[in-house]
Amino acid sequence: MKRLFTFLAIIAILTGCNTGGRIYSKNQELSPQNRWLKKDSREFKVPIKDINIAYNLKLTFRYVDGYQYQFAKVKVTETSPGGKSSVKEYNLKVREDNGDYIGEAALDIWDSDHLVEANKKFTETGTYTYLIEQNMPVDPLTSAMEIGLILEKVK
Repeated sequence: MKRLFTFLAIIAILTGCNTGGRIYSKNQELSPQNRWLKKDSREFKVPIKDINIAYNLKLTFRYVDGYQYQFAKVKVTETSPGGKSSVKEYNLKVREDNGDYIGEAALDIWDSDHLVEANKKFTETGTYTYLIEQNMPVDPLTSAMEIGLILEKVK
């Protein structure tokens, strides 16, 4: 029952948000029991129609109380429609220096958004593929629920 209430509260919050220039937004659940295994990567297919504008690329991370690290380290592989790949590593800060969680809270669940690439320009139209993997020194990463990707037009 607690999970149902939490889920409904999150849906209400998300549907009330202004998505302005958002062209893509998707979250994917991670491994069962709030554990993210290193072998458990997530793939996002993002259609790009306009290469003449800039975008902001964000990653989202949903975690639960008990997440013990200051960062969630991830590796992101971007593959263009033409097959060119690039790999970047990001440290998603989810806890302040004093230990407080960062993000929007709904009971014991936290949602954090992280701008990882501002004013991003694409060179090809078509579908870009993003493969996201956890890159922490532990396996599994506990208290991790979802990872997501948001792409917005820069205003």
